[in-house]
Order: sequence, then C-alpha cells, then structure tokens
Amino acid sequence: MKDILNMLAQRLSLGLLTLVVVSLIIFLGVSLLPGDAAQAMLGQSATPETVAALRIRMGLDQPGYIRYFTWLGGILQGDFGVSIANNREISDLLGWRFANTLFLAVLAALVSVPLALTLGILAALYRNSFYDRAVNVITLSSISTPEFFVAYILILVFAVQLGWFPSLANVGPDTLLLERIYACVLPAATLTLVVVAHMMRMTRAAIINLLASPYIEMAALKGHALPNAWAPIINVIVINLAYLIVGVVVVEVVFVYPGLGQLLVDSVQRRDLPVVQACSLVFAATYVLLNLTADILSILTNPRLLHPK
Repeated sequence: MKDILNMLAQRLSLGLLTLVVVSLIIFLGVSLLPGDAAQAMLGQSATPETVAALRIRMGLDQPGYIRYFTWLGGILQGDFGVSIANNREISDLLGWRFANTLFLAVLAALVSVPLALTLGILAALYRNSFYDRAVNVITLSSISTPEFFVAYILILVFAVQLGWFPSLANVGPDTLLLERIYACVLPAATLTLVVVAHMMRMTRAAIINLLASPYIEMAALKGHALPNAWAPIINVIVINLAYLIVGVVVVEVVFVYPGLGQLLVDSVQRRDLPVVQACSLVFAATYVLLNLTADILSILTNPRLLHPK
C-alpha cells in the first residue's frame, strides 16, 4: 500500500510539473506571435491612443514575467480572465463549449473503443492471417487519410447525396439529447473512423508484446493472464480518449460544432489572446490528466510494474 501511495504522489507531482512547463510554453508561444495583438484587434484605422488603452487593458504594457505569473496565479484561483473580444468571463465561454467537446468525444468513444479492441485482439490472436493483413491494410489507409478529408467525404455522401444527416452540427445548451446525438452523427463518425485505426493497431501491438513475454505462459497456466493484459489495454483506451478530446479541433471546424476546438480557432482569428491561452491550457491539462490516469491505472491493474527491472 505504501508503494502505491508513493507512486501516486510521484505521478501527481510529475503531472503538476508538466502542466506548469506546458503553461509556460503556451504563454511564450502566444506572446511571440508576430504583430501587435491590440492593433490587430482594433484594425489599422484605430488611433494610437485607442491602441495604447487596449494594450494597458490586455496587460501588454507590463513585462512578460509579470504577465505570466499574474495569469498563472489567476488560473490557480479559478479565474481565466476576461475575453477581449466580447468582454465575457472566459470560464463562462469554456464551460458549455468544453461540455460539447466531451459529449462528442464520449459519443465517438462508445463506438470506437469496443470496435477497436475487438478488431485489435482478433488481429493479435490470428496474427499473419488473411484477416490480420486485411485489417492492417484498411487501418493503414485510414491513418493515412486526413481527418478533414474523411469529414468532407461523409458530408458529401450522407448529407448531400443521401440527405440522412445534417452537414452542420448546430447544437445549443437547450438541445435535447436525441437531437444532439442526431446532429453529432457525422462528426462522431469522422472521429471514430480515425481513432479506430490508431487504437486497433496499438491494441494489436500491445497484445502481441504481451503474448511474447516469458511470464505469460505460466500466467496463462495459472489463470492470471487477463490481469496482465489489462495494463496495455487500459493504456490504449485512455491515450486514445485523450486524442478524441484534444484532437477534435479540425472536426469541429469542418462541422461548425460549438466546441472548445471551434472556440480556439475563432479566438486565434480574432487575436483574443486570453481565450487562446485558456483553451490551449485546458486541452493540455486534459491530455496530461488522461495520460497520468492511464499510467496509474496500468500500475494498479498490474502491481508488477511498481518494481520494474
């Protein structure tokens, strides 16, 4: 029990340190964008006095390190700041947008996770068979196809030609569940087609490595092979869930889905730097948290990993 608690403390500390480093990278990346953010927001016709006033409001008149620690301190208190574009609290903008992104990711995961695990486990068990080769060819083709191309093909076939689903995923806070699912069918299908290929190949590789381990024959004889298999499978699932949440930007833009990715792109176009920083940090925190969860669950399901040789 002590070893597990020490492991949890170490992983959480590493995760927090990673987030601090990522927040610094995000801040520096946004700060180094070319041009004057205040001038870009107001346009070339703005007077120097108006630009100077906006720079003071955005804190651009202060040194970079002061702006960074002020921003980071506000986030630690749950204050993401105020949007420059519409003068709204950023936390209000992030709330339902992030909920929409989570809904789309969960909808895609409900289909992609069981499908990918089934295909990957069968490919590993029947390695080098016709089924294994066929699935590998299909998944390689899927991985090589850009997400936006898959999205446009689905729109062309199922929205334009067949008219089964809407080409734009228009949802709002008051949209009913069934209506929301119907509107999200094509975005979720796009994510599913992309992530199934990655997850299936990762599952196949993880199971093959597991079966090749010297201890697996004895574990199978003792009936303990399944617990050893859980660790790589959990890693595959959680890492791909992180991809589903963080990698939705392109899909949300294509389908004009009101999620966090669409908000990020819109804020970049408007040079709304506080919102850009907040969206980037939320995506980074989600990815780090899910990878940390995968690491912890893998060790808890296979305590042998607590003492790697």
